[in-house]
Amino acid sequence: MTSSHTLPLPDGRRLTAGAEPGRVRLSIDGRPLLSAACEPMEGGVALIPDRPPGLPPGLPDPLSADAAWAAACWLFTRDPACRILVWRGIEPDPEALRSGLLLADGGGGAICRRDAFWQLPGPWLRGPGTTGYPAIAHGDGAHLCRPPKPAGELYRRFDPALGLWISLRSLDIDADLERFNRWQNNPRVLAFWQEGGDFLRHRAYLEGLAGDPHVQTLIGCFDDEPFAYFEAYWAKEDRIAPFCAPGDHDRGIHMLVGEEHHRGPHKVRSWLPALVHWLFLSDARTGRVVSEPRADNARMIGHMQSLGFLREREFDFPHKRAALMVLDRRDFFDRCPGLSEPSSTTAAHDKSVRMKDSP
Repeated sequence: MTSSHTLPLPDGRRLTAGAEPGRVRLSIDGRPLLSAACEPMEGGVALIPDRPPGLPPGLPDPLSADAAWAAACWLFTRDPACRILVWRGIEPDPEALRSGLLLADGGGGAICRRDAFWQLPGPWLRGPGTTGYPAIAHGDGAHLCRPPKPAGELYRRFDPALGLWISLRSLDIDADLERFNRWQNNPRVLAFWQEGGDFLRHRAYLEGLAGDPHVQTLIGCFDDEPFAYFEAYWAKEDRIAPFCAPGDHDRGIHMLVGEEHHRGPHKVRSWLPALVHWLFLSDARTGRVVSEPRADNARMIGHMQSLGFLREREFDFPHKRAALMVLDRRDFFDRCPGLSEPSSTTAAHDKSVRMKDSP
């Protein structure tokens, strides 16, 4: 029996899979891309594409980069346990080899690794990343010149577990000031951020950050509804630098969920991986993401630890006792938390706690 499922893509296309025991058929917007036999294997799937009509015997099947990408997107998104795809009897597209989507295995095939697939920027990254921007220092030699901050939508991905789009865009002071003011004056947020005040104070706060090259202000959205405010910063130019020995391109984050109906662990499981994913995609040289929540913010620290952040130690800022949270790039892409549909056990657990009080 064949079943059909569709995964929306950020560029407006729709990836459709027709699955039956031992086979998969993929198309994008109705255009067939792949029909292949599937064989389960430890840690992944072996794929043997159908031979195109008229292909002379003895020649390997050509495998297009589009077909290889579609198979990886579908299988890695749908199955969190799938870590590798092994293609047999194919001639990989050189473009797929150059990008790192496929790796030649030397035996008449190729492999695709989950940790490599999720490091490819398209189509999740909605604009050009900063990779390749020269590492040049300011006049004092202590800090780097940072590239111009991107504007507009920066990241988009459909979360099949929630059935929602998760996206990130740059903050627009005029459009977002009212909600920023409302969120910061929420007693729950105020207890941790301590940035309450009126519109004048908050406009000055955001204008200051807009002029600061080391901080990017972001709005998180579910189905284009703003629900959260984030600050992404270059750690080397931040006050956290003395406490975490940052690399030149390490990033840090501050996080605030403002809309009450978008709180809960099931939502954190979507937006926190998306935020980290964007940081790692926007500059491939970023080796770590750090954060310094208040040391007594046990709930947020627990969410971060569940997604792979390590609580390295505590330290004192002038205004708070902070916990240093660190996520290594390799650890993130090795696990890819939140980028695949959760197992039924995890989904059931998340559903059971949705009504509990959480960020």
